[in-house]
Amino acid sequence: MSRIAVLITDMFEDIEYTKPAEAFWGAGHDLVHVGLSAGETVRGKKGEAEVIVDRAAADVSADEFDALFIPGGYSPDKLRAHDAPVEFVRAFVRSGKPVLAICHAPQLLITAQVLEGRRITGWKSIAQDIKNAGAEYVDREVVVDGSLVSSRNPDDIPAFIRASLEKLEEAGGGKVEAAAARQR
Repeated sequence: MSRIAVLITDMFEDIEYTKPAEAFWGAGHDLVHVGLSAGETVRGKKGEAEVIVDRAAADVSADEFDALFIPGGYSPDKLRAHDAPVEFVRAFVRSGKPVLAICHAPQLLITAQVLEGRRITGWKSIAQDIKNAGAEYVDREVVVDGSLVSSRNPDDIPAFIRASLEKLEEAGGGKVEAAAARQR
């Protein structure tokens, strides 16, 4: 199955991480938590979830993963203040692999300057930022534009999970794993 990079730091929206992560694990996908510092424990803004960062964004490459998942909350805004996560997102979007973004996640895509000409949704307070980045903001529970899957808020999680799992299946998840096995 797919090896998914989860780009995350403190103050992520708990349920926007936990529910999709459970669904991805349940479907057999592998999650690698990428943040600012490997070994760091990051916490959701409601204090309901904790995640240990597996790898630092400065030490990973889009080539190592099949997909990128960015939970919302304040995490994307905090991450976009650092060059390594922004460069990682930019490389990932340019790779054409699935990018799964919910709520405030488009803030990272805006800073990475990869939204021009795209269709995307996100939390309503960043709709104008999305438009200013050259994208079409669509107020729908889930928007799929090529490799980009986006949703607005926690209420949209079921649709986000369905569309994300479909995109992972469509992308033929497990390419990185299969390539690594061939090299052994």
